[in-house]
Amino acid sequence: MAVRHMVRRAKGGRLVFHLTQFTDVGLLLLRLMVGVVFFTSGWNTLKDPEARSKNIEMSRPFTIFLGAAEALGALALIVGILTQLAGIGLMLISLGAIWKKIAAWRTGFWGENAAGWHYDLMLILMTAVIVAADGGRYVLMP
Repeated sequence: MAVRHMVRRAKGGRLVFHLTQFTDVGLLLLRLMVGVVFFTSGWNTLKDPEARSKNIEMSRPFTIFLGAAEALGALALIVGILTQLAGIGLMLISLGAIWKKIAAWRTGFWGENAAGWHYDLMLILMTAVIVAADGGRYVLMP
């Protein structure tokens, strides 16, 4: 596509790029990134649930459930299957992580050694965009 079709002059002569045509590509990339983050977290939890359960101070069965939910929800986001349902589930997991960090561990927004809840909040907001857009055009089964 020629660049001249992507650019127009706005009031005052400023250039305004027409990038909305790439929205679905952006949503796909966002789904891939969020999915990779949640999948690696879930997979690492499932590799050693005993250690992870001690780390997050939860029971081993619940930790296995969390790891499986993260991994399966992430795969659903990546391939685009039930993206809203998967996204809402992952957002709930992240809300639980934030609650644990604030209420139980008294962790601040930035935390120590980047262990705050800012990261979880960022994932919630990125996932909210995916949920609101139903994953975009490039999904297998909305």
